[in-house]
Amino acid sequence: MFELNVGETPNNLTHRDFRQLGEMTEGYSGSDIAIAVRDALMEPIRKLRMATHFKPVMVDGQRKLTPCSPGDQDALEMTWVDIRGDELVLPDLAYKDFVKAVKGARPTVNAEDNQKHIQWTEDFGSEGR
Repeated sequence: MFELNVGETPNNLTHRDFRQLGEMTEGYSGSDIAIAVRDALMEPIRKLRMATHFKPVMVDGQRKLTPCSPGDQDALEMTWVDIRGDELVLPDLAYKDFVKAVKGARPTVNAEDNQKHIQWTEDFGSEGR
């Protein structure tokens, strides 16, 4: 579900990362996961807005600036408002962004609801028949 919701958004997650996120969200509905993914997708923007330091990076042969730690060797003290929009590069979407989003989310479906769904499927569904 996480991989489907992330779609083509650039990220550095591995198949194992997606699997671990799935395990962390056992019992979450598809909608719950979609909400967590949307929250995680906003994390690079939050990092950009909160950054006090940026470092130069090369993107397609052009010098750009991306948020970094104040202790980074190439860190330049500035905020995003000091940088032209075409010079900014968002940090990659990372596993920790998803962990943070999942920790802030709670499942909207409880075990009793799941059991009712299973029972309904057994009574009326055609799954496995």
